[in-house]
Amino acid sequence: MNIGIDIDGVLTYMEEKMIVYGTKMSVEENWPIQINVNEYDETKMFNWSEEQVIKFWNRYIISYFKNSEPREFAGEVIEKLIQENNRIYFITARNGYGIPKEYLGKEQEITIEWLKKHNIKYDKLIFASSEEKLEQCIKNKVDVMIEDSPQNIQNISKKIKVIKFDCQYNKHVNGENIITAYSWYHIYDIIKKLQKI
Repeated sequence: MNIGIDIDGVLTYMEEKMIVYGTKMSVEENWPIQINVNEYDETKMFNWSEEQVIKFWNRYIISYFKNSEPREFAGEVIEKLIQENNRIYFITARNGYGIPKEYLGKEQEITIEWLKKHNIKYDKLIFASSEEKLEQCIKNKVDVMIEDSPQNIQNISKKIKVIKFDCQYNKHVNGENIITAYSWYHIYDIIKKLQKI
């Protein structure tokens, strides 16, 4: 089976990190703290302007990319899936948004280093905008995509089965081609069941 996996929010604890870094930024900048945990987009999550969001990512995105811990058992489950002859394609939208100028173009290098640091194996690393993710899934013959972004889940599930990694901001997203998972071993169990169908 060809398995597509998003990085931020699926391999990492992005939901928690956003709140941790976002509240820190608000205090540092003396911005009012307003948090809507049901929103995925930072402008709506923190009631920020586009300028505030860019300032936030400029300050914290590299720290997040380099220092985030992977979700519990993510690497272990991925290794099991590879040993069972599945192919792992990381499909990520780490494409330059909000990245400081000195790091622009280094997203791939930073991501590869992070994966290596945490001993997370894969067959292919694909950088694509959110709008291109479905296209990349089709191009790489992905059988199932593991995703957390509400927009991406809805878009990809029109053509390909999606395992939705449960987060507060995607609880409202449901559909015929969408299966909810709550942990990496839950993902493993879902994939084993899909393979039997």
